[in-house]
Amino acid sequence: MSAKYSFTLTSQDRRRELPERIFIGRDVTETPAHVLLKLFAFLLFYRPRLQLGPNLHNDNIPFVPDLVELDYELRPRLWIECADCGTGKLNKLAVKVPEAEIWVMKRDPADTEFLLRAMAREDLRRNRYQILTLDAEMFTEALGLLQTRNEILWVTGEFEPPELQLDFNGLWFDAPFTVTKF
Repeated sequence: MSAKYSFTLTSQDRRRELPERIFIGRDVTETPAHVLLKLFAFLLFYRPRLQLGPNLHNDNIPFVPDLVELDYELRPRLWIECADCGTGKLNKLAVKVPEAEIWVMKRDPADTEFLLRAMAREDLRRNRYQILTLDAEMFTEALGLLQTRNEILWVTGEFEPPELQLDFNGLWFDAPFTVTKF
């Protein structure tokens, strides 16, 4: 790990009992933007069994997810990739984790469009992937606020309509996001 970020979480969303604190490590190949995407994925998709970057110890699945939720038989039910994720990996995930929802988190519409074109060009399976694209302006502003120690007041994150509300290190964010199915 080249850096570790801590996030103190407070939730006002009664349906989302977030833990008091989480830590997100950053490997040497990851950027602060990758860390922030993992944070937003954790907040938006939070469930009690959601894990950040675990080693699955499964020879059939040679990948380490950014976030994953395992069922009671330790099979992935939810798999989330953040930032750059190649089409080759996504194609293999569709086979290796057939029962899992596969999500990709993107920081802006340009990144999403690039990925969608690549997925279509490589003829990836349809109706298998979902891409969550954050508001570019909101993401850039939040990235500028990211520190090694962070405070978050989570208010809401809804998929219908797609929007999130939170206070991140003293700055209020109320932003839409988009979900694209492929």
